[in-house]
Amino acid sequence: MNRTASKATGFAQQWLRSPKPRRRPRVRLVCFPHAGGSARFFYPWLRDLPTRVELLAAQYPGRDDRIDEPVIDRMERLADPLAEAVAETADVPLVLFGHSMGASVAFEVARRLEGRSVGLVRHLFVSARPAPFSADPALRPVRDDDTLVRELARLGGTDTSLFDDPDVRAALLPAVRGDYRLIESYRYRPGPPLSCPVTAVVGSHDPEVPHPLAEAWNAATTGTFTMRVMPGGHFYLSERRPALIAYLLTSLGLRGSHRDGPASTP
Repeated sequence: MNRTASKATGFAQQWLRSPKPRRRPRVRLVCFPHAGGSARFFYPWLRDLPTRVELLAAQYPGRDDRIDEPVIDRMERLADPLAEAVAETADVPLVLFGHSMGASVAFEVARRLEGRSVGLVRHLFVSARPAPFSADPALRPVRDDDTLVRELARLGGTDTSLFDDPDVRAALLPAVRGDYRLIESYRYRPGPPLSCPVTAVVGSHDPEVPHPLAEAWNAATTGTFTMRVMPGGHFYLSERRPALIAYLLTSLGLRGSHRDGPASTP
């Protein structure tokens, strides 16, 4: 069931989804999907999260229950309302986790939140994404549909057999294409570093993220920086979900990672 978090109002109801709001969460884990992904990607995480951690996931326009809305293909137009949405849920500590494109989105949301008040973000986890200031790739031309599908297959994490159905293909590819435009046009704008801890997580065999470019995230914060390499490719987190979540909980100092067990106070 797609429900917003119990405290969500306004922007949060539009932009955030939670499959199971918690009555008394002690921390909110806000997740940002990859290109072409939706909030649903993170719902299986509930199996491994303690009851005191509330899972929220960003729902970008142009997919799932927002399929009729125009896809946003510029970072600032996506990060601005998402930051407003996440700020509405800041009655408990916030932890941000973004995968691939979502890592850049989570970083920009964290920058906006810290611009409001230092301490709103307890920890930022950036997964399978080079640091935005480590490289400045040229804007690549928009791919044709077949090339997009082949690239999704190469990266894994997507059941590309879905695109064999012309109707499904027509419904899903606009979001993928718009997300790729966002990624390829995004350029880091210099500004103050974050103060919260930042952890970069990368797959050991990720063809998209050389480890030195992941390590470059250390320049994103004046706080603690950690890099974690996990077995797998670009979508290591699909196969290593329990291990990844256990690592996140340990990094946050939470105990009782059993799904029915309470987490300790952050």
